[in-house]
Amino acid sequence: MDRYPNIADHGLIGDLHTAALVATDGTIDFFCCPRFDSPSVFASLLDADRGGHFQIRPDRDDYVSKQLYFPDTANLITRFLTPDGVGEVHDFMPVAGPTPTDRHRLVRQLKVVRGTMRFVVDLQPRFDYGRKPHKLEITPDGAVFQSDGMELTMHAVATPDQTLEKEGIKLERHGDDLRWTRTLREGQTGGVVLEWAGGAPRRIAPDEVERLLEESAYFWRDWLHQSRYTGRWRDTVNRSAITLKLMTYRPTGAIVAAPTTGLPEQAGGERNWDYRYTWIRDGSFSIYALLGLGYTEEAAAFAVWLRDRASESAGSSGRPLKIMYRVDGSSDLVEETLDHFEGWRGSRPVRIGNGAADQLQLDIYGEAMDSVYLADANGLQAGHQGWTELAGILDWLCDNWDQPDEGIWETRGGQKDFTYGRLQTWVALDRAIKLATRRGRPGNVARWVIERDHVYNQIMQRGWNPKVGAFTQHYSTEVLDSSLLMMPLMGFVAPSDPMWLSTLKAMDRELVSDSLVYRYNPGASPDGLAGDEGTFSLCTFWYVDALARSGRLDDARLVFEKMRTYANHLGLYSEEIGSTGDQLGNFPQAFSHLSLISAAINLDYQLDHGVGAPHVVAGL
Repeated sequence: MDRYPNIADHGLIGDLHTAALVATDGTIDFFCCPRFDSPSVFASLLDADRGGHFQIRPDRDDYVSKQLYFPDTANLITRFLTPDGVGEVHDFMPVAGPTPTDRHRLVRQLKVVRGTMRFVVDLQPRFDYGRKPHKLEITPDGAVFQSDGMELTMHAVATPDQTLEKEGIKLERHGDDLRWTRTLREGQTGGVVLEWAGGAPRRIAPDEVERLLEESAYFWRDWLHQSRYTGRWRDTVNRSAITLKLMTYRPTGAIVAAPTTGLPEQAGGERNWDYRYTWIRDGSFSIYALLGLGYTEEAAAFAVWLRDRASESAGSSGRPLKIMYRVDGSSDLVEETLDHFEGWRGSRPVRIGNGAADQLQLDIYGEAMDSVYLADANGLQAGHQGWTELAGILDWLCDNWDQPDEGIWETRGGQKDFTYGRLQTWVALDRAIKLATRRGRPGNVARWVIERDHVYNQIMQRGWNPKVGAFTQHYSTEVLDSSLLMMPLMGFVAPSDPMWLSTLKAMDRELVSDSLVYRYNPGASPDGLAGDEGTFSLCTFWYVDALARSGRLDDARLVFEKMRTYANHLGLYSEEIGSTGDQLGNFPQAFSHLSLISAAINLDYQLDHGVGAPHVVAGL
């Protein structure tokens, strides 16, 4: 199991169509192409032998590696320190355009900044999750890997008028894989460009790679400078914003939950899901974060994507929305297992697709409507067609909200009357009523008001458990659930309401571990899956916000600062934090970063203006 790096020992690069993980030892061990949800080309993170990888490292073992991002960019630098010199690999992907394309480039520039270094490059692609063989053709300018209509071209970075041999590049074929070495001295550069659907290999001059690097840096810095956040945690928030942008599929504006699949919530366990899709819930929450930073264009793009999903279901007899989709809006998410993969450190099964796609999760309608409401408050009004379809969704919700569902955490233990689902039903109806009133739009407002009040009274009567002194996960349990931290954030209860303060204290006792927050206790609330899980980073940031709004500003700030110490060396967060501080689950996780942004914005505001000062972030 030593062959597998820690989940946290990675940086993320991408071109806004797909992304790759780069480990601290210079290995690209997860990369899907041409989209986030396409089959993998490199996946040694999930199987060291069968997954495929692309490693660049010194040709010796006595080195130390460090990793950092070039400031305010998504350009990743992996530094190698040896007794003979210091070398660097600069990894980035030139940003792809706004239309779908098969052409994607992964650039790995080599530099020596002190002394000399002999680099070894080990390129072992494994197409279609390692299920399809490939052929290798080596040319004077690089190589081509071909597999069943798929093609990956390796362009050598070298002086155009010199042979690779004279440049000191020695290519070695190992079956249908490629290994090459090159020695560089201080001030020299080299490298390799991998291109999907790239055609014949060509020699790429070092100056061209330097130009691509500068263009990439300019793109990211220009984008980041549009942020209006100037608070206490600017570097932390900026890195989270870039990470969210890296997980955005530019042609549609959809944000994937994570760029990976199969990374476990417990090492060796079975809670290993495919997160390379767009959840209505995650995407809606991303609008809060993006608008909080001033990124109206990105928020508008996702709002259009959401409108299109609603339009597709308009007039159908089924549910208005699925809980998740592919980045292009399609919904073929049949779940299967990759039985030939052993999983990260033996964590089986490795799944692709997602069987939760057809679950009933009623909370998504509240999150979607709240994002529409917040967008409207920021000048992004729904058009006539969009409003008509939203009104139709609300009418459907009035007919269907009072039934069990699977809940926000997509448990596989059966449907329940989850309190969080009811909470978000209240949010959906409340925001629709306010929008209709504010904009004078047509809708069955009288019925929406009746149903909203019915939901409110039901939660207060059945969601509140007097024995526990708290709102509970569902109506038939004493189990707490940290999703209910959203109750004051959504305006359902006043942050100073005694019922809420009692709930918060119960969560302090049962769900909080040294500032980190569990979703719920799987042992007390069977969810249909074996094993345990770590604390959920999203919930920890919700906890920060709830503490601040409830008047516990010192506690909120301490929790936030402690949570920052659990980030990896680059400021990235996975889905969960293990008992020893290790990162677990798919990486990096959009939920973690968008909730960090919202918590930072809200906490800054409370610290600057005092508890209870009005502030609009979550649609209130």
